[in-house]
Amino acid sequence: MNDSTIPVFDGHNDALTRLWLSDHSNPAQAFIQERLAGHLDLKRCQEAGFVGGMFAIFLPPFAYVQQQHPYKLFDQTSSDFTQQQIEQICLEQLEIAKQLVEYSNDIQICTTVQDIQNSIAKHKLAMVLHMEGAEALQRNPDLLDVFYEAGLRSIGPLWNRPSQFGHGLNAKFPHSPDTGAGLTHEGKAFIKRCADKKMVVDVSHMNERAFWDTANILQQPIVATHSNVHTLCPQARNLTDIQLMAIRDSKGIVGVNFDVAFLRKDGQRDANTPIDVILEHLEYLIDQMGEDHVGLGSDFDGALISHEIEDVGGLQTLIERMQKRHYPNVLIEKICFSNWLTVLNRILGQ
Repeated sequence: MNDSTIPVFDGHNDALTRLWLSDHSNPAQAFIQERLAGHLDLKRCQEAGFVGGMFAIFLPPFAYVQQQHPYKLFDQTSSDFTQQQIEQICLEQLEIAKQLVEYSNDIQICTTVQDIQNSIAKHKLAMVLHMEGAEALQRNPDLLDVFYEAGLRSIGPLWNRPSQFGHGLNAKFPHSPDTGAGLTHEGKAFIKRCADKKMVVDVSHMNERAFWDTANILQQPIVATHSNVHTLCPQARNLTDIQLMAIRDSKGIVGVNFDVAFLRKDGQRDANTPIDVILEHLEYLIDQMGEDHVGLGSDFDGALISHEIEDVGGLQTLIERMQKRHYPNVLIEKICFSNWLTVLNRILGQ
């Protein structure tokens, strides 16, 4: 990163999961020392001005692991992960995060905005640990405390599949976000517990009913770490205008997801998608919510991304496109960096 590079703090990536899935003998060392096949590694982050973000711990779908990474299965004859295996997978990803800090002086787990600012000032990659889908915590409530003590500060209680906490979200296209029942009693209690710990609660993979259940519980900013505009792309994963208003009114934020299937009007998974589609979602969000409630939520290492971006190195290309569209410098800085820190400060504190 040079002096003219605009820093980026990103709302969501799946680097820890990709590292867990990899066949490297030491995934953390590979992230630090090598140029990996995915979207992120330490060297490229440093070159691209990617100063930090929300690093997700995530349980990949069993069928995906079975087909693409069968060596990660505990039992080749099983049809799904057991609860014990789910917990182990997430704990192993947490261990990778700890190893990144142990093996490198250039990476830090951050639990407050002051941590993030200090880390960036020391030219360290600032990791805020996130959990995407909380199935690992649905049988053993004490595990939340284990992850919290290790640095977890953000959680998406639901992913696409049903769990003890709620119905999940069937990511259909075209479809409204109203895809089923909302939070269960256990899910509501879990969200209250996370809020009591001053954790970010992410609504990105909630259906409409779960979103409103969550909005009615939270007394803090509503956060969608990696979501887009339903009006522009009628994918059930995306947010309706009335949901955007609720996030704005809570002083929350939406991180724009770079996955082309959540950006394109036709919902197609086509990497030959112009980068301007990202800007169309950004501009719609700014028009609806104001410039203080919009950030980036790339979904690096977990999404099909436009060839014009390709990987983390394309962030400055996106910023250059903002400049060509005459975004003021102060707006670019808000989108890429400061809006996230402002909202995190409201939830996590200094």
